[in-house]
Formats: sequence, C-alpha cells, structure tokens
Amino acid sequence: MAHPAHAIVLAAGRGNRMRPLTDQVPKPLLAVQGKPLLQWHADALADAGCVDLVINTAWLGEQIPAHFGPHPCSSDGLPIDIAYSAEGEDFGYALETAGGIARALPLLGEVFWVVAGDVFAPGFPFDPDALARFARGDRLAHLWLVPNPDHNPRGDFGLSPDGLALNGGEVRYTYSTIGLYRRALFETPWFDIPPGNPQGRAEPLAPLLRRAMDAGRVSAELYPGPWTDVGTPERLQELNAR
Repeated sequence: MAHPAHAIVLAAGRGNRMRPLTDQVPKPLLAVQGKPLLQWHADALADAGCVDLVINTAWLGEQIPAHFGPHPCSSDGLPIDIAYSAEGEDFGYALETAGGIARALPLLGEVFWVVAGDVFAPGFPFDPDALARFARGDRLAHLWLVPNPDHNPRGDFGLSPDGLALNGGEVRYTYSTIGLYRRALFETPWFDIPPGNPQGRAEPLAPLLRRAMDAGRVSAELYPGPWTDVGTPERLQELNAR
C-alpha cells in the first residue's frame, strides 16, 4: 500500500448461521437493501476520508477482491486503496479477530478503525475527528456500544459514568464490532503474537479487550443509530423487507 491503512474490515468468517446463503457467497458480500454489506462499510469509510483499507479474507475469499476489482471505488466513485490479508490462502483457515488483526498489523497505522464486515450500520460516521482525538490520547481502544438486541440480551461490556468500558457491570451493552484501536494493544506486553502473525495463530479479541479494560485502558460510548448484526437469514430478510 502507498500509505498505512487506517481501517480494517473483518471479512474472513465462515458465516455458519447464515447457511445456506453463505455456501456460495461470503457473508460480507450478501446484499442488504441492494448493496453488499462490505460495500456499505467501504462507502462510509471513503465518505469520511478513510480510503486506505485492509480487508481480511478466508472463506470464499477470492470473491471479495473480485467484487472490488483492480481499481476499487466507493459507490460514489471515490478511489479506494485496498490491501487484502488472505488468511484462507495463507493458512487455510480464518485467524479469528485478534489473530487476523495481528496478521494485518504491518499494513496498519498506529491507530485504526476496526469494523466487522457482517454488521449493518448505515449511519455510522467513521468521524475523522474521533480518530484524531483517539490518536492524541493514551487509550488502547475505544468501542461503540449499542442497546442489547434480542439475540444478545445480557450484553457484552459495561460503561462507567466517565466513559470507560468495563469488563462486567450491572448494566451491560452489546459491542457493535465498531471501534478504534491502537496498534500497541496487539504488541507486547498486551499480546504475545508477533506483528504479521507468521505462525497463523487464531486468537479471539474479547479476552484481550477484557485485560485492557481491567487496566482502565479502554473507553467506550453508546451509538444510538441503526445497527444490526446480520447473523441469520431471518435478520437479512427483515432488513431487505424495509
């Protein structure tokens, strides 16, 4: 890439709960309201001025660069520079969230957006001022939380009155899978996979986040806009019926 990327879109999962739809198409390429989920994120990031992206791939991963083509653009024609972290091609399997970010770390800047390719959040702004504020601070991550949907009634993380994400709490919210991250979270002493993840270790993100939360190094805020985890055919059908 010409410049370090300031966003990674996670698109490597198998999408088992979406079968049979994902037997032939990777979940991030399923269409919501006439446009693939992955394209919604690429468009929103480009509109915010974030045009250097990394997309990780595994299941049916070759379809994703084929969708964007050799000269990727947003739906409005803005040129986008996309680098692919081809976990399926390199290792034969997906590396989970933290393992996938570690694999892509050499392509990423000091701070960057992380967003799951299978959520629908059409109004999320990817505000460049939010990225700049985060870069000036010392937090390792900043998360956007949403009210708990029916499929996750107990939530994931708490939120303190002063804006810290909590590993627990009486009231918990669902992690939207949209956040700002500092590359230091994926380096020692927090993480023991070397940048680039040459061994292809699959590691989840939640335990790493919880350790950083316990140290008071993760902030959060509530996101009030529309948001859906497109995790089942029924949720996809409901979105497309609107």
